[in-house]
Amino acid sequence: MTTLIAFLHRAIMQGIPLLYGSTGEIITEKSGNLNLGIPGIMYIGGMSGVIGAFLYEKSLTDNADANGFLAVIIPLLTCVLGSLIASFIYSFLTVTLRANQNVTGLALTTFGTGFGNFFGGSLIKLTGADVPSVALTTTSNFFRTTLPGADSTGWFGKLFLNYGFLAYLAIIIAIACAFFLNKTRAGLHLRAVGENPATADAAGINVERTKYIATAVGSVIAGLGGLYYVMDYANGVWSNDGFGDRGWLAIALVIFAVWKPGLGILGSIAFGGLYIIYLYVPGALRTQELYKMIPYIVTILVLVLVSIRKKKENQGPAALGLSYFREER
Repeated sequence: MTTLIAFLHRAIMQGIPLLYGSTGEIITEKSGNLNLGIPGIMYIGGMSGVIGAFLYEKSLTDNADANGFLAVIIPLLTCVLGSLIASFIYSFLTVTLRANQNVTGLALTTFGTGFGNFFGGSLIKLTGADVPSVALTTTSNFFRTTLPGADSTGWFGKLFLNYGFLAYLAIIIAIACAFFLNKTRAGLHLRAVGENPATADAAGINVERTKYIATAVGSVIAGLGGLYYVMDYANGVWSNDGFGDRGWLAIALVIFAVWKPGLGILGSIAFGGLYIIYLYVPGALRTQELYKMIPYIVTILVLVLVSIRKKKENQGPAALGLSYFREER
């Protein structure tokens, strides 16, 4: 029982960055933009938050004097700013200039990874650390503050209360996005743009503005996943290339969740568990890469199943990945 609770707890923590990334990508894809730059945006969001936290901690004469509100809000704001800039780069190239979305997204992922590693290496040199990492323990402690009762309510506290606020925010955002897409007029307009931008344009919906806003919101959400990984999951320690393939797992989760943010909550926990299951299988450490393939294999199976059944509600937006030319309407 103890092992099961520990496994589920770790699976949830592992899945939260995936939930942020997949929710952000779902919002983006519902507008018709296929943003394969999500892994890079998560890097940019995480590193932007690290820069904010680093500057704040450096401004303190004594870490004991740290203000909880400032320690949280500064990294959050810098994370949002970095993610927004990345989203505008993608939107300008794909929406305004109508560049190929696949190529632009992959280029953004490469740029984002390089951005994180460059500034991460620079901060490591500034700190003069003996190990290739940046530790922001003071700031991280505020992000990792758990709910009351986390340590005194046994398995219930371990499983439901023992997380920082960003973990609960990820679930709230996913539920809010599901409500927005399915129950609001603005959500209907967003889905209309992703399904048939020409028809949406004829109905008076500003297609270009909708794509810009959806990509910006989706990128900010994905960027928060990078911030969560550094400040909460990694205890405030930034290491270059530390994200691994989590950004790509987030994109795979979009397909697994059939473009439904609510289903993405359960999917993120499942993916998080599958990603670390090798730690709980005797003798699996030597073949851990094979176990890490399982989420991708499951995604392929879901994609095949969805394609065979051909249910419209389980398909991606019809105009996904296609540039819109108003003159061709």
